[in-house]
Amino acid sequence: MFGLYTEKDVKAVIRRLKEDYGGALSRYKTAQAELEEENRELRARLSVLEGERKNVSEALIVASREGERIVKDSEAAAENERKELLLLAEKSRLLLDRLSKKYPDEEDVKDYAVFVAELNTALGLPAEEEESEFDLDEVTSPKHPLDLEKLCKELGLMEDDA
Repeated sequence: MFGLYTEKDVKAVIRRLKEDYGGALSRYKTAQAELEEENRELRARLSVLEGERKNVSEALIVASREGERIVKDSEAAAENERKELLLLAEKSRLLLDRLSKKYPDEEDVKDYAVFVAELNTALGLPAEEEESEFDLDEVTSPKHPLDLEKLCKELGLMEDDA
């Protein structure tokens, strides 16, 4: 069995194995160097991206806080404007009362009353109640004979027999 290979054959096989191993080792080292370079580039890129992510996170936090501040400021401004409008509505109502007492039949006063009613409606305030023609003092202490049938019909307690 030992006689199958000569020293020359063994040296040739060893030389060929060394060449193959050398080529494989060279390719491995080249691939390793390329991977190490790619790894360095990716780490540098990762570092840049992490820095950008930190900046973006900080910007989002700042923007969120600023948004909350703007909402609070807007709500406060809206509440102040609503209070001013309510004050305007109240002053308008008081002026209308004075004008109505002083000039009950004037057309301008009636137009102003329409404006005040529209303002109250726009602000969601209850509409001014019209003074009722029903006078409790007149019913409890009538100045002339009381017509109960007519009174009941006016109050809707009794139907007309028409």
